[in-house]
Amino acid sequence: MRERVWLNWAMHAGFHLLLAASALRLVSRHGMGPRTVAALAVCGLLALAYTAGVAFWNRLGRRRLAWLGGVAAVWLVLVVLAPSFNWCAVPLLFLCLRSLNARGFAVAAAVLSGVVIAAQLTIAQEVDLSLILAPVGVAAMTAVVFWELQRESASRQLLIDDLISTRGTLADSRHRTGVLEERERLAREIHDTLAQGLTSMGILLQAADRMWETDPEPARAHVRRAAAAAAENLDEARRFVRDLRPPGLVDVSLPEALARLCESADGSAGPRVRFRQEGERYPLDPGVQVALLRVAQGALANVREHSGAGTATVTLSYLDGEVTLDVFDDGAGFAEPAPAPGRGYGLRAMRDRLAEVDGVLVVESAPGEGTAVAAAVPTGRPHRAPDDPAGTRTDDGDGTSGRVGGR
Repeated sequence: MRERVWLNWAMHAGFHLLLAASALRLVSRHGMGPRTVAALAVCGLLALAYTAGVAFWNRLGRRRLAWLGGVAAVWLVLVVLAPSFNWCAVPLLFLCLRSLNARGFAVAAAVLSGVVIAAQLTIAQEVDLSLILAPVGVAAMTAVVFWELQRESASRQLLIDDLISTRGTLADSRHRTGVLEERERLAREIHDTLAQGLTSMGILLQAADRMWETDPEPARAHVRRAAAAAAENLDEARRFVRDLRPPGLVDVSLPEALARLCESADGSAGPRVRFRQEGERYPLDPGVQVALLRVAQGALANVREHSGAGTATVTLSYLDGEVTLDVFDDGAGFAEPAPAPGRGYGLRAMRDRLAEVDGVLVVESAPGEGTAVAAAVPTGRPHRAPDDPAGTRTDDGDGTSGRVGGR
């Protein structure tokens, strides 16, 4: 529960003002006799103990009760020496309310009220009922006010927590709604283009099959129309792929997109960036290509922004069963990741993006030894043997082809 800071400081200030007022009253009425000097010494000790507890409140932890008991004991000694210090009980009652449960607070309130009543009776010239009722009334009103403030604070904090939870739920709901809307849009596109085109091709080919022996010319016309429909559907499928891929992968392969990325980042108010491809390129799922390109973009952004590196190397490796992307820089490195306030989303975004394609991200660094960011995504595709003649050129799934690269 978040406490009212202003109320805490007001009570602390009130305690010290009451101590000062009681000390001035003691000196003005009794002079600097031995008892007054002793009372002032205990007053100074009480002020020091109280201030130390307030200053180290968060560090006290479970020792707060011991500190509170010590402060109360010193205050009791002070009241015995000089009963005029009895009204410091009000701030002490506030401390008890902060530190004790309901039963403990009731006991503490009764004890403090009894001490105040005894002190008032000691210094009073005439004894009357008000000397008893006034301390009890002050204690009761103080407790009620403090309890009500705590109740309001707890209710307000609960409302804030509910609002934060509702905001998170609303954001998740909007995200799910956006995903469902996008799926519905793609479903409509596929139904209106690809599905209907495939249906038309099936009807044409069935008609050609029935007429192939008896009337070959119309049958061939049906086949040609089916081939034209297939070409149109292929164009539609390629358009879908282009729409789902980021601009960096439109009409280019992943290695080419990474090479362009490194070329654009090279020397642009940052380190020199080189690109390497290892292994024989083979087709990758579009989602994998997007994830790896985004990881490279994020890692190079971190290199430019935080590393102070002179050079950086991006390596794309086509391996047996997986594809890896390594980004290494020769910058300052770090012992523990420590993002600046409000920052630190980059690595988490990379991990989340790779998790969508069953990939993993590993970051290795040491002070003065640079940083290496390694992403690995399983492909489930065995690598072609080096002596396979068909492996000298491969299709990258987007109409481009590549050769074996190396260091």
